[in-house]
Amino acid sequence: MSKNIKHHEAEESVGEALNQTEHFIEKYKKPLIYSVVAIIAITAIGFAYQHLYRKPQINEAQAQTFVAEQYFRADSFALALNGDGNALGFKQIIDEYGSNAGEAIYLYAGISELQLGNFKEAIDYLKKYDGEDLILQARALCNIGDAYAGLQENKEAVNYYMKAAKHVDNQFAAAYLLKAGIMYEELGDKESAIKAYEEIKVKYPQSVEGYEIDKYISRIK
Repeated sequence: MSKNIKHHEAEESVGEALNQTEHFIEKYKKPLIYSVVAIIAITAIGFAYQHLYRKPQINEAQAQTFVAEQYFRADSFALALNGDGNALGFKQIIDEYGSNAGEAIYLYAGISELQLGNFKEAIDYLKKYDGEDLILQARALCNIGDAYAGLQENKEAVNYYMKAAKHVDNQFAAAYLLKAGIMYEELGDKESAIKAYEEIKVKYPQSVEGYEIDKYISRIK
């Protein structure tokens, strides 16, 4: 008998739960429908943006950079930056496509401006570079240091040289440390210069800078 009672109670509980669910759905039917429609619409918009707008923009932007990159590799930095009248340069590509052209576009543009002596513009572009390659990140930091050196803002320059040297541990760091050491000397900070030079001697003795670092150390000592 008790089993039948329990079974009946269980059925009543299930029925009550179903009734509550039905009442909830009935009460909030319109908001629920609107929510589902909104989710579907947002998903559709996102899909359309990615495949009908962003992806074609990326493909078009990357195609536009081809000629500019060729000029860059040939050290024709003005043409690489400003275009040749037929093909766009990095500056125009950035204005038209932004980062859709790829993060490297900012590095190309920054180095081109640096080579042309446009130091403030170089800094602006290089600081926007946000690529994932650690070696290129370090190079961008060093180039920012070069631009500050060109502006004779030596404290900022040495700050970026040291950032570049610490960013990734490889042979390129020796060149960044050497630039930092020379800049420290310009600032009259011989102690920091020695420290930078000795780091090259200890950590990167097989680098080009490492072979010649003793003359920099002995010059100060």
